[in-house]
Amino acid sequence: MELLLTGSTGFVGRNLLRRLAVDSRWNRIILPVRDPDKLRSQLAGEGIADPRMVPCRVSDDLWQLPPDVAPDLAIHAAGLLFGRRKEDYFGANVGGSLRLAAQLPRACRLILLSSLAAGGPTPEGAERRTMDHEDRPVSWYGASKLTLERELRNRLGRRLFILRPPMVLGPRDAATVPLFRMARGPVRIKPGFGSKHYSWIEVGALCDAILAAASDPEECERHGPLYLGSEEMITDAELIATAAEVIGSKGVTLAVPQTAIRIASLAVDAVPSWRAAAPSLGIDRVREILPDRWVCDANPFREAFGWTQRTSLRETLAETAAWLKQQGKI
Repeated sequence: MELLLTGSTGFVGRNLLRRLAVDSRWNRIILPVRDPDKLRSQLAGEGIADPRMVPCRVSDDLWQLPPDVAPDLAIHAAGLLFGRRKEDYFGANVGGSLRLAAQLPRACRLILLSSLAAGGPTPEGAERRTMDHEDRPVSWYGASKLTLERELRNRLGRRLFILRPPMVLGPRDAATVPLFRMARGPVRIKPGFGSKHYSWIEVGALCDAILAAASDPEECERHGPLYLGSEEMITDAELIATAAEVIGSKGVTLAVPQTAIRIASLAVDAVPSWRAAAPSLGIDRVREILPDRWVCDANPFREAFGWTQRTSLRETLAETAAWLKQQGKI
């Protein structure tokens, strides 16, 4: 069987490749990337020397695949996380993805890694967001993911299976560098005076969920989109405190008005070096910081696939910090 994986140089993709290296189901694993040399260097750094993994060069978001690529399954994990304009998100996450889907063989199944952001925050008065709730994304990023889901459903029908993970944490994620740098300081900033509650998922558990879906096409035809996430709900203060704990940092957490976060996002978007250092504080992604509850119901996926997450937040952040230190990032 042939598998196509996008996003193999990204956070989730890098972790998924480690799983695929010991998964014998696939005779050939096609890896479309902009920079094959970067991917080869990454694989070598992970100690992966697997002849089944075949990098192929694609340009920008055109996703022009080689003519001999005919996968039985495609896992679409690539996407634009941080942009400045609505057009950036829709061009990459919708336009690029639809061009990719148009090139897949008619019998190919597609697992789309979407996001809780496509549904939006937990509706007021609800404990958790479920698939019965109306989708109401609050960011351009979330709106682009939801638009892509709907477009692909119209084009692929039951050959499409959608997963909506919440916040993903774990090693190989450079996006957590600002969290640990803040946690290392004597004063740590928390947006808003009340507690914010979140669902989250450890990246290894996410990879297990993706591969569980890949192994059971009948379940995929009956389900989706489905939310993922640990049964352990966390707060923003707990996330910051745990990050500080695993790196042995002492300090205090200071709550600031959300208006200050909005103003800071304007500055971050205006200064390229700040935008590169803290992409999650750009104007669009701050729209996702402001709501107080991003908690979703992952029970339907657990029941359908027998999946669960066993890694705690502390274990996940400790492993993440160790990897970032090894890479010289914190």
